Amino acid sequence: MIPAPFDYVRVKSADEALAKLAEHGDAAKLLAGGHSLLPLMKLRLATPDVLIDVGRLSELSYVRDEGDEVAVGALTRHHDVATSPVAAAGVPVLAHVAGQIGDPQVRHRGTIGGSLAHGDPASDLPAVVVALGGTLVVQGPRGRREVAATDFHRGFFEVALAPDEMLVEVRVPRTVGPWGFHKLTKRAQDWAIVGAVAVTTADGLGVGLINMGPVPVRARAVEVAVAAGASAADAAASAAEGTEPSADNNGSVAYRQHVARVLVRRALEDAGV
Repeated sequence: MIPAPFDYVRVKSADEALAKLAEHGDAAKLLAGGHSLLPLMKLRLATPDVLIDVGRLSELSYVRDEGDEVAVGALTRHHDVATSPVAAAGVPVLAHVAGQIGDPQVRHRGTIGGSLAHGDPASDLPAVVVALGGTLVVQGPRGRREVAATDFHRGFFEVALAPDEMLVEVRVPRTVGPWGFHKLTKRAQDWAIVGAVAVTTADGLGVGLINMGPVPVRARAVEVAVAAGASAADAAASAAEGTEPSADNNGSVAYRQHVARVLVRRALEDAGV
């Protein structure tokens, strides 16, 4: 299908992007890699009057060692995260998952910030950032603010961004020890039917679930069970607790919950539980 008519503006700085957002409000959308927004526009599920192209803002493309954390600019391409020596050394699970997204074309155009700000619970990276206990840095006319990853996703395709704000940075703690990531797909480049990640930082074990509800899910019951000394199998038995997966052609609610328990067990075993 063909998108509805829109105006296109290419900006040269984050400040200019914010000024355009303030000017156009809800009628504007930011365009980074475009792999999430453009399909919605073609289906007329998104009909912005103005597209603000931020894809060339090099100031927001980086992976930096910040001591106890790794900072990733919101416009860093998936490929650049996957091949970053800093990410590989400090947060290898993030580098690995970024390297599994879509196909090479998607990884060379899609951005970590776009993936998070899009708010799709079937995306891999949001669940990883949630499991890591990451922080998202948001900038707007009132300055910068930090949002915990667990608070950033508010509902299906709904995130904690005001119309005049943009995501500028993702900060995640460095990992400690092994980690695990598993997802079930029909084809390698497809969205996950269900996915699971288990990773340990200085704050403890984090377990995230992909496509098990309207937002990325942190499996707190599993984390509590592991902290109490449960085995990977016993802890994974509670993986589906409190989840609200949808039912579709890929599987029923019961099927997805069963798969979640299986994948969490595997991820926990890889993480050394």
